[in-house]
Amino acid sequence: MSKKVLIIDDSALMRRVISDIINSTEQYEVVEIARDGLAGFNLIVTNPHLYDVILLDINMPNMNGLELLERLNKSRIKQTIIVVSTVAKQGAKETIEALELGAFDFLTKPENYLEVKSDSFKNKLINMLDVATNSTANTPRIIKRTDSRLDLNSHTVKTERTVETIRNDKPVSKCTKGRGKLVALACSTGGPKSLQSVIPKLPKNMAAPMLIVQHMPAGFTASLAKRLDDFSEVTVKEAEDGEILKNGCVYVAPGGRHLKVKKTFSGHCIEISDELPRNSLRPCADIMYESLADCDYGDITCVVMTGMGNDGTEGIKKLADSKYVEVIAQDKTSSIVYGMPKAIYDAGMTNVVVPLDDIASEIIKNVGVS
Repeated sequence: MSKKVLIIDDSALMRRVISDIINSTEQYEVVEIARDGLAGFNLIVTNPHLYDVILLDINMPNMNGLELLERLNKSRIKQTIIVVSTVAKQGAKETIEALELGAFDFLTKPENYLEVKSDSFKNKLINMLDVATNSTANTPRIIKRTDSRLDLNSHTVKTERTVETIRNDKPVSKCTKGRGKLVALACSTGGPKSLQSVIPKLPKNMAAPMLIVQHMPAGFTASLAKRLDDFSEVTVKEAEDGEILKNGCVYVAPGGRHLKVKKTFSGHCIEISDELPRNSLRPCADIMYESLADCDYGDITCVVMTGMGNDGTEGIKKLADSKYVEVIAQDKTSSIVYGMPKAIYDAGMTNVVVPLDDIASEIIKNVGVS
């Protein structure tokens, strides 16, 4: 049976393009179309269990996409929603806000007719639908973890508060600790919202710099960094080429570009690279982790959070051959998409598997404060 899609967009062209793509598949069908947020909200309220996924525009008359998400939250109506967004600066800011309000992920609108007709947009749309409709976003979530022993039965279980923390009693790195600490985090689908449960909990005197690779296209990470900075004690910024790493500062890889670290006479600095995507990813977490093998940081905390695929796993494996690493992975229950954390766990590289709300405290246990 095909999965049912609702499109909410005031653009007749986009409604037609997206409908044609979806209806050309066997696994999905567009069952309703709404020309503004208010009409879309009324359809959802009338049929709260009909739609497997909703494609939502932001800027619309009567009720925009952000207002619709707010109304759904107030009405306690849960839907799997993908925002179809523009790349413009204001569009990026609104997209980040939509993710905060509960949107599953976002897809950028084609910028010209050629892109509209390209296989690239079609493939991105179908892949996004595949991930959204098969993710844990469609599974009821519980606060207390009850399946940890089944999923992670090779680990020792320690109960803290109302959740279970799973620790590995064997080191994943044979290297001894060296001077200098650094945190390097990787995340993808579900990351923008999940980061708000981590970064604002970090103290401003965190005794290490922090790098973040969040899979995003160009134009969105500056808004993400600004939003996180507004909520946090640590300084959060989009990383710039050549800037020196400082403790208590969080650097977000620019969308569509790789982030590396290199040694200089003044310390360690960021290198922003436009080299080709790896495994279709740019930024790529593997590239970030591999660059750390040549730095002087001797104690590196690697964090792998929600996301599709396995980015970060190979890079951390290589890093662990030359540096002492502590690997923190997000658990299945709190992950929007349990792909990247599962990959690093399956590779036997995790020291601790914790719920999202405990990741910040685990980071500080490792790096301390100054």
